[in-house]
Amino acid sequence: MPSIPRRRLVRCLAGSAMLAAAAPWGRASDFPARPVTLWVPFSAGGATDGIVRHLADLAGRALGQPVIVDNKPGAGGVLGANQLVRSAPDGYALSILPETVFHLPHLQKMQFDPLRDFSYVIHLSGYALCIATRRDALWTDWAAVVADAKARPGQISYGTTGMNSTMHLTVEKMAQLSGIELNHVPYKGESEIIAALMGGHIDLGITAGSIVPLVDDGKARVLVLWTARRVPRWPDVPTLRDIGLDMVATSPFGIAGPRNLPPAVVKTLHDAFRTALEAPVMQALLERLNQESAYLDSAAYAAFARERFEAVRRQVTRMSPSPGQTRHQ
Repeated sequence: MPSIPRRRLVRCLAGSAMLAAAAPWGRASDFPARPVTLWVPFSAGGATDGIVRHLADLAGRALGQPVIVDNKPGAGGVLGANQLVRSAPDGYALSILPETVFHLPHLQKMQFDPLRDFSYVIHLSGYALCIATRRDALWTDWAAVVADAKARPGQISYGTTGMNSTMHLTVEKMAQLSGIELNHVPYKGESEIIAALMGGHIDLGITAGSIVPLVDDGKARVLVLWTARRVPRWPDVPTLRDIGLDMVATSPFGIAGPRNLPPAVVKTLHDAFRTALEAPVMQALLERLNQESAYLDSAAYAAFARERFEAVRRQVTRMSPSPGQTRHQ
């Protein structure tokens, strides 16, 4: 067998080493070697931000590297998703994906395709969303809001996390079913909604766990919950189904990375965040916020995303105004 010249052999070995270093599985074997960034597409101080910061701290301990939370509020909660499509598939860039990621592509041109552009890591939870008002408001239940709205069309305002968010679409559906018109005011996050509500700038706030302390202190009142069942903290507060509206809206969310994350990286991230989610301190926090763990592994979360994308497409199509009609703003 003829021998290979030494110079040619060195070039071959160097090329092989470069290819091995560039291969995804080469990087994945050392993951993580530096901090991981986790984008939260809502403002600091809200329920999502509080949950994710605790989760990130626990997951960072499991990974052996910090998980750095970076807030990117605005645009209906999709700025984190926009970041993912511009990020390398190496596991160091992650984002919380709210349900608007599945809404907005049906309504406008987006920078991402939720069925193609993400690697789904883990599904975490859903919100105990509700309609709240100040304690000094005249309304004590949804029926009172409906009666007042019929007398004053478009005069009662409500705040959400943005146009075509789960909050917005759910209230619009409630308004349609109740035969009323409300005035929608979008904000960047739950903390802004609560500040506007308590400051008297809006009449109703669509909120989640961050309203709990104000309700406990007697400063706010919850009119109706959007959960499937009543929550133990507020056993007297009805759900949408209790008041005759056959709806549940918990706005589920999870964590994803850019598409084409190496399977080994996905598994490492999934395992760390699952450990964090199942920690007793995390479960206690969810309980305080009236939220339940809604864990799905990576494959089940990807399947859920496909199903949710199609379900929201049907919902948005039903809610689209016919020619000559105007959607409430």
